[in-house]
Amino acid sequence: MRPQSAVGVLLAAGGIGSVSAHGYIDKWTISNQTYGGYNPTIAPWVPDQGTITWPAWNTDTGPVYGDKVNTSDIICSINATNAKIYAAPVEAGTALTLHWTVWPDSHHGPILTYLAACDGDCATADKEALRWFKIEERGQIALGPGGGTTGLWAADDLIEAGGDWTVKIPASIRAGNYVLRHEIIALHSAYDVGGAQFYPQCANIRVTGGGDVAPEGVLGTELYEADEPGVHYNIYNDETEPVYRIPGPPLCK
Repeated sequence: MRPQSAVGVLLAAGGIGSVSAHGYIDKWTISNQTYGGYNPTIAPWVPDQGTITWPAWNTDTGPVYGDKVNTSDIICSINATNAKIYAAPVEAGTALTLHWTVWPDSHHGPILTYLAACDGDCATADKEALRWFKIEERGQIALGPGGGTTGLWAADDLIEAGGDWTVKIPASIRAGNYVLRHEIIALHSAYDVGGAQFYPQCANIRVTGGGDVAPEGVLGTELYEADEPGVHYNIYNDETEPVYRIPGPPLCK
């Protein structure tokens, strides 16, 4: 029996890959075409899944923890490697959608999206040399009562939308090959330094049209610090009316 067949049997029987502690992007819709995501739970058996998503080896769908934000795993998840194919071209100024599998309702936090220009073929780009600029962010939407009860966060909006999320590609950026990096930061344990949980996902896209803006960007290993306010944060004390600062570089407009 081929490995793929064995995996299929296990999945059908409710075995490997049927239980996932967290989530991953299982679908992208770009220029009216739909692409499957990369399922890390079957990566040991099916490492090449023919997807635009960068393969990653968080086989339990687990996070990159806050004490690892300066390692290469923060870029596109654990031991991520380049995707070999691209989505259909997307015009600057238009939107794409993606879908996360079930997301735990305890994992409150912001959602962010970045782009990095490959300046060549993204299939062979050095991920540690890619420079990321932020194109979208959503943090805390409403304060909670505090005293251990959280407020409303971007991740709660994701759950309410059934896992769907829409990202607009800036109209101003120049055409070219890009890696898109989409990320949820779960803050339920972020009251301890290193306790924040990062769930980055990357995909290869081609942008057409657009303008002539080429943001400088930031290296992936320099996007965050473990002890910065938006990473080390207590989501349970809203009674003090804190103002959450979304981490990372400024939003590119």
